Amino acid sequence: MAKLLSCVLGPRLYKIYRERDSERAPASVPETPTAVTAPHSSSWDTYYQPRALEKHADSILALASVFWSISYYSSPFAFFYLYRKGYLSLSKVVPFSHYAGTLLLLLAGVACLRGIGRWTNPQYRQFITILEATHRNQSSENKRQLANYNFDFRSWPVDFHWEEPSSRKESRGGPSRRGVALLRPEPLHRGTADTLLNRVKKLPCQITSYLVAHTLGRRMLYPGSVYLLQKALMPVLLQGQARLVEECNGRRAKLLACDGNEIDTMFVDRRGTAEPQGQKLVICCEGNAGFYEVGCVSTPLEAGYSVLGWNHPGFAGSTGVPFPQNEANAMDVVVQFAIHRLGFQPQDIIIYAWSIGGFTDVSAMILDASFDDLVPLALKVMPDSWRGLVTRTVRQHLNLNNAEQLCRYQGPVLLIRRTKDEIITTTVPEDIMSNRGNDLLLKLLQHRYPRVMAEEGLRVVRQWLEASSQLEEASIYSRWEVEEDWCLSVLRSYQAEHGPDFPWSVGEDMSADGRRQLALFLARKHLHNFEATHCTPLPAQNFQMPWHL
Repeated sequence: MAKLLSCVLGPRLYKIYRERDSERAPASVPETPTAVTAPHSSSWDTYYQPRALEKHADSILALASVFWSISYYSSPFAFFYLYRKGYLSLSKVVPFSHYAGTLLLLLAGVACLRGIGRWTNPQYRQFITILEATHRNQSSENKRQLANYNFDFRSWPVDFHWEEPSSRKESRGGPSRRGVALLRPEPLHRGTADTLLNRVKKLPCQITSYLVAHTLGRRMLYPGSVYLLQKALMPVLLQGQARLVEECNGRRAKLLACDGNEIDTMFVDRRGTAEPQGQKLVICCEGNAGFYEVGCVSTPLEAGYSVLGWNHPGFAGSTGVPFPQNEANAMDVVVQFAIHRLGFQPQDIIIYAWSIGGFTDVSAMILDASFDDLVPLALKVMPDSWRGLVTRTVRQHLNLNNAEQLCRYQGPVLLIRRTKDEIITTTVPEDIMSNRGNDLLLKLLQHRYPRVMAEEGLRVVRQWLEASSQLEEASIYSRWEVEEDWCLSVLRSYQAEHGPDFPWSVGEDMSADGRRQLALFLARKHLHNFEATHCTPLPAQNFQMPWHL
């Protein structure tokens, strides 16, 4: 009876992976008391085959879930319609509640029938036995056996906690339960006394901004968090996970962030290969509709690096909602997991962020198709009459201030600008100067090299950014006769005398021609062009480490 109840309440099983010979336990190693025998790849198909009862019950429950999601998103309109028609009176609500209660009882009966179907299936009984054993004892053998299954990630045991002794309790400066520190927006009106009257005046606007951010705004900014989209992409995501696990020996893990969100990760270890870049770990940060199963992890994998992919809060197996603070908390626990559990040193970790990604204190950062600030891009797609509401909502609740965050980072940076980008341009893709990646580069260089990026340097870098082809870039570069050896010697001399911390005052006593040369040299080292649209996968040959002295 206990096993039947476990089958009723257990998670949905999607797939049984092919067990690789390298992962099978040696025969001489004794099993733990709670360990169970793993499924043999030759006896069962790799796709889980539910019995007819479970299959049909699952279909009914999945359909009910889709209808519930549609009802949830349309509830404001439905509520307004019912109110106008007078259907919200007590005499109408009571019968409706009876119908709803009857429907819930029917769905509960369907769930019980699904549990009976699972109970009659030896594959599912084997799986639920391993899952229960792993929850009781997270031994390496039990976790190895559990990794052979792909199931609803909500039931996966937590593998790493943000407060683990090896990370937080023995170190200082970690995040509190409120989360890691983020840059906050400046007050809109400096010097204005924040009196009670002013707060009351601002209250309607603040309430409106909050409602917009937590309903329409968040889903527009992160469409990957919409349940219906995830449901439609589920077969593709399962196929991507199978590829990472079966072909790349990927290991899935659940991380618990300081805000309580559970983060879904996938780690591919290349340290045992002959390729030297396998000793480096690339942490991949996906875009606003990207998942590690089908995202940018393929680029560093093809290049031979060890890779750690993770999904945003609210994406696929990760819980929560993808607001900036939650994103920062998730990024923090992912990096701590890489250092304290996977054993990588900070100097061996590279961040590869595509479109909307995250920043942290690691050895290098590669930003692909990224932008400086969300506000100009949000204003592009919203009506002009909403300008004030959009600006206020983004600044208070969805403030992706990438340029400000990047300027706090002291390590090497490489920006990849897509010359036909249709997402982060504020006009049309052909207008390359409206690409917000340009502004990200300019703000980074102006922060790090303020003297070099004075009027002359800024002007010549803008000319270089306007180039629409490699030939035009080379023409501008040669027109100013940039001597790379001289630029390197100037920068190295300054670093040797003043240290590596930015900002630098190099170029203070330099001629205008020298500043132009340095500005062009630095721009070319920090930004590479890729002739493609926003969503085109980056080829492995274009994945290069950032330049550093």
